[in-house]
Amino acid sequence: MKAINIDEWNRKEHYEFFSQLKSPFFGLTATINCTKAFNYAKANDVSFFAYYFHKSMTVVNSIKEFKYRIIDNAVYELDIINAGTTLAREDNTFAFSYIEYDEDFEIFNKNLLSEINEVKNSTGIRFNDDARKIDLIRHTTIPWLSFNAILHPNNHDNTDAIPKISFGKVYENNGEKLMPVSVEAHHGLMDGYHVCEYFRLFEELLNK
Repeated sequence: MKAINIDEWNRKEHYEFFSQLKSPFFGLTATINCTKAFNYAKANDVSFFAYYFHKSMTVVNSIKEFKYRIIDNAVYELDIINAGTTLAREDNTFAFSYIEYDEDFEIFNKNLLSEINEVKNSTGIRFNDDARKIDLIRHTTIPWLSFNAILHPNNHDNTDAIPKISFGKVYENNGEKLMPVSVEAHHGLMDGYHVCEYFRLFEELLNK
């Protein structure tokens, strides 16, 4: 973890301005082409969710702005960001989960499958210590709808620096698989440019 010297930071004024707001968050939604990733997952009997989830985390860990966190009124760049996500049960309830990130998809997928099994054999929201971690990105998946926008619950904590990423239902258009993706982030720590970089790199990885 590396402390950011705010006085010498080129985002000093941005950070101080947006951090004064009760809700300093902004969000963008875009449609991502995921054709090659979808076909690869189906051809290799791999969970498409696990596959694109891992790609998302790979991109997150490549963009330093997604690794910034506010701790005790100071800004830090964390070394690694892990995955937080909601996971659904058969009774249509969901639970929070925490999955350690690894560059190796097989290791990440093993960690994810373990969490999926834990959720299936539990009840409630599982709001445990993992849900209070800050070294993560909060993900959610809405597989029933190809949304155009999404609104998250918010307690107006202007020190909450954890970005939120949401994935929607995959649909087909002219033979291509498309997926809506939403990103919400603290505007004091990043701008539209950085979120657009996430979209660009995510789509790039999904179609390699």
